[in-house]
Amino acid sequence: MQVAGARQDVKDARRIVVKVGSSSLTTAAGGLDADRVDALVDVLAKHQDKEIVLVSSGAIAAGLAPLGLERRPRDLARQQAAASVGQGLLVARYTASFARYGRRVGQVLLTSDDTSRRAHYRNAYRTLDQLLAMGAVPIVNENDTVATDEIRFGDNDRLAALVAHLVRADLLILLSDVDGLYDGDPSAPGTSRIAEVRGPGDLEGVSIGSAGKAGVGTGGMVTKVEAARIAAAAGIPVVLTSAVHAAEALAGGMTGTHFLRTGRRSADRLLWLAHASTPRGALVLDDGAVRAVVERRSSLLPAGIASVDGEFSAGDPVELRDAEGRAVARGLVNFDAREIPRLMGRSTRDLARELGPAYEREVVHRDDLVLLHP
Repeated sequence: MQVAGARQDVKDARRIVVKVGSSSLTTAAGGLDADRVDALVDVLAKHQDKEIVLVSSGAIAAGLAPLGLERRPRDLARQQAAASVGQGLLVARYTASFARYGRRVGQVLLTSDDTSRRAHYRNAYRTLDQLLAMGAVPIVNENDTVATDEIRFGDNDRLAALVAHLVRADLLILLSDVDGLYDGDPSAPGTSRIAEVRGPGDLEGVSIGSAGKAGVGTGGMVTKVEAARIAAAAGIPVVLTSAVHAAEALAGGMTGTHFLRTGRRSADRLLWLAHASTPRGALVLDDGAVRAVVERRSSLLPAGIASVDGEFSAGDPVELRDAEGRAVARGLVNFDAREIPRLMGRSTRDLARELGPAYEREVVHRDDLVLLHP
C-alpha cells in the first residue's frame, strides 16, 4: 500500500525523459491533433526547473492523412515516406507550441546503429547534453525515414528507456492512452491498476496486452513494461500513465504505475549493445572460451572460436554462442566475417608473427561485450 510522499524519487528528479505515443498526439485516421500537442507542451514548458527530453512518436501517423493513406502502411518504403512528411509537421507543431513559452526545441533523430557504436554514441550524448545546457528541449524520434529493419529500435518505448540512460536521466515518464498497468484487460470488470512495481516478481501472473487502443503506433503495454524494466534495471525510476495525467506524473502524484529502481547504472554503451543492437552474425565458441567470457568476463580471442556464421564487418554487433547454439553474449567484433576462418583456433602471437601486428588483438574486446541472461 502506498503512502503520501512515496514517490520522492519522482519529485526530486531534475533531468527527465518523457515519452509520448502516437495515439496521444494524433487521430486514428492520421494527422496531428494540435490541441493534444499544445496540452502536452503546456505541462512540460511550465517546469522551468527541470531539464526535459521529449521522445515523441507520431511522425508516421502525422504523415498518413497528407499522403492520402487511410491507415498505417505495412511496407517499410511507405512507412518511411509517411515519416518523411510527418516528421516535419511534428517538429513544426512542437516548435510553434513551445514558442508560446519562449522555449526552443531541437530535433534529434536516431537509429540503433548510431548508438551502439562508440563514436556515434558519444556524439549523440554530446548533442543532447548541449541542447539541454543551452535551454532547448530535445525532440527525439527514431529516424524512420532511413532506418532499415536491421537498424530499427522497433518502438519508441525502448528508445526512450535507452535515451534516459544515455542522458543520465533521473526519471522516465511513459505517456500513452492508458492510465497505467492493469492486472488484466483495463476494460474488463474486476481488473485494477497496479500502483507500484518493485521488481519482476510483482508482475508474475499479470496478463499484459500487446496492442494500444488507437491503432496508429507500433507499441503496446508489452513494449512499455519492457522499457520500464530496462530503465529500472539501469537505476532509473519510471512512471507509466496516460498523457492526460502528465502534470500529475511530473509532480510526483500517485497517478499511473510507478516502477522503482531495480539496479544500478551500467556502462553506457553496454546497455545499448544489449537492448538496441541487432546482431549481424554469430561466433560459436568452444567450451573454454564460453567459460572465459561468461565466468571470467574475458575478451574473446581467436583461439576460442569454433565457427563463424553470417556476413558482417569489423565494428558490427555479433552474438557469441555456445556449442548448443545458445547466445551467451553480444559484442562488437574487430574483424570482418571473411577474415575470421583463418584466425580460428590460433594464438594471437602466432597470428601477429604470420600476418602482422594488427592481428595481435582480441576478436571481441571485453569492453565491447555484454553478457546475455536468460
